[in-house]
Amino acid sequence: MTKNETKNIGEKRGLKGLFGGGRKDIDMTEGGILRHLITFAIPLLIGNLFQQLYNTVDTWVVGNYVSNEAFGAVGTVGPIINTLIGFFSGLSSGAGAVISQYYGAKKYDKVSEAVHTSMVMTAVMGVIFTVIGILMTPAMLGFMEFDQSNIAEGKTYLTIYFAGVVGLMVYNMGAGILRAVGDSKRPFYYLVVSAIVNIVLDLWFVLGFKMGVEGVAYATIISQGVSAVLVVITLLRSEACIKLIPKQLKINFEILKKIIFIGMPAALQMAITAFSNVFVQSYINSFGPDYMSGWTAYAKIDQLALLPMQSIALAATTFVAQNIGNNNEKRAKRGTTCAVVSAIVITIIILTPVMIFAPQLVAFFNKNPNVVACGTIMLRVQSPFYVLCCINQIYAGALRGAGKSRVPMVIMLFSFVAFRQAYLYIMKNFISGELIPIIFAYPAGWLVASTLVLIYYNTAKLNKNRVVDG
Repeated sequence: MTKNETKNIGEKRGLKGLFGGGRKDIDMTEGGILRHLITFAIPLLIGNLFQQLYNTVDTWVVGNYVSNEAFGAVGTVGPIINTLIGFFSGLSSGAGAVISQYYGAKKYDKVSEAVHTSMVMTAVMGVIFTVIGILMTPAMLGFMEFDQSNIAEGKTYLTIYFAGVVGLMVYNMGAGILRAVGDSKRPFYYLVVSAIVNIVLDLWFVLGFKMGVEGVAYATIISQGVSAVLVVITLLRSEACIKLIPKQLKINFEILKKIIFIGMPAALQMAITAFSNVFVQSYINSFGPDYMSGWTAYAKIDQLALLPMQSIALAATTFVAQNIGNNNEKRAKRGTTCAVVSAIVITIIILTPVMIFAPQLVAFFNKNPNVVACGTIMLRVQSPFYVLCCINQIYAGALRGAGKSRVPMVIMLFSFVAFRQAYLYIMKNFISGELIPIIFAYPAGWLVASTLVLIYYNTAKLNKNRVVDG
C-alpha cells in the first residue's frame, strides 16, 4: 500500500457494520476534552465490566460448586498470569502510543506500518509466552507457598490458561490498535460477546460436565479466542488506516524500535510488579487457607471498584498521545487534569457502598464465615486509599502517551517492588506479623508512587522528543 493509498483510506468516512468497513476512529486533537474522555472511557468501562464479570463468574462457580481449595487456587494465581501478561500489555501500550502519535500527526502510512509490525510482534510473543508460561508454572506456585490442598488445582488451571494465552494477546493488541485511533466501542462489543460465551461455557462445563477447575480454564481460553477472532476480522475489513493486510505483515524495525523504546519500560514495570505480587501473595497465604480465600474475594471486588479509574486512565493515554502527536502540549495537559479530577470523583462515589456492604460483597463469592471476616478486613482497610491509584495511574498513563515511560517505570518499580517488599519484610520479621500491617503494604506503595509521579509530571515537557519527530 502506497503512502497516498493509505492516506485515502484514513480519510474515508461512513459506517458499514460491526466488523469494520466504515470509520469509527476519533480525532481527539479537537473538540471538547471531557466529551472525548467520557465517550472513549464509557465503552471501555462497560467492556471491562463484562470482562471482570466473566472472571467473577469463574470465581463464583468454583467457590460455590467446586471446592474452597479450588476457589483459593484459581483466585490467587493472578500474580503468575499477570507477570507474563503484564509484560505483553506494556509492549502493547508502546504500540498504542506510537500509533496514536502518528494518527494525531496525520501520518497514516506510518500508522499502517505500525499496525502490521505490532501484529507480527504479537504472533511471535504468543508462541514464546505459551512455552514460558507452561514451563514456569510449577516454580511460580512454589514461590507463592501454595498449600498442598491447592497446588493441584492451581497447576491445572495455569497449564490450560497458558496453552491458550495467544487468544488473549491477539485481542489485547487488536483492541489496543482500535483504541489508539479513538475506537473504544468495538472492543467493548467483543468483550460482551466473549463474556457471554465464557459464562455459558462455565456453567456448561462445571455444572453440566462436572469438569471442575479444568472446565473454568477451558471456558476462559475459548472465550478469549472468540474475542481475538472478532478483533482480527475487524482489522481485516477496516477502511481506515488501521486496515490489516496479510501480505503486508512484516516488521518495520524503525517502528519496532520506537514501540520497544516506549513499551519496554512499561513492560518491565508491569511484569516485575506482578512478579513481586507473587511474594506479597505468599505473605497472605502464610496466614492459612481462609485468608487466602478472603484475599481472592477482596481482589475480585478491588478489580471492579478500580475499573472506572482504569478506563479513564486509558482514555487519558490515547488523548495525550494524539495531542502530543499534533504538538499541542497545553491541550494534552488539560486533558490529563480533567481525567484525574473525573477519576477521583467517581472513585469516591464508589467507595461508600463498598465500605458499607463489604461483608455482603465478600459473601457473594464465598459464604464461609472465616473467609467473609478476612475479606471484609482487607476490603475496608485498603479501599479508602483507591484515590491514590487515580493519581499515580492516570499521570503515569499520560506520560506513556507522551512517549515518556522510563521515569514512570523507575518510580513504579521503586514504589511497588523495592519499597513494598522492604516494608513487608520489616513488618513481618521485626514489627508485626498481624494481617492489617501486612496488607497496608499496598496503600503505602500507592502513596509513594503518587507523590513521585506527580513531581515528575509537573517538571516534564511532554512534547519533547516526540515519536513522530524521529
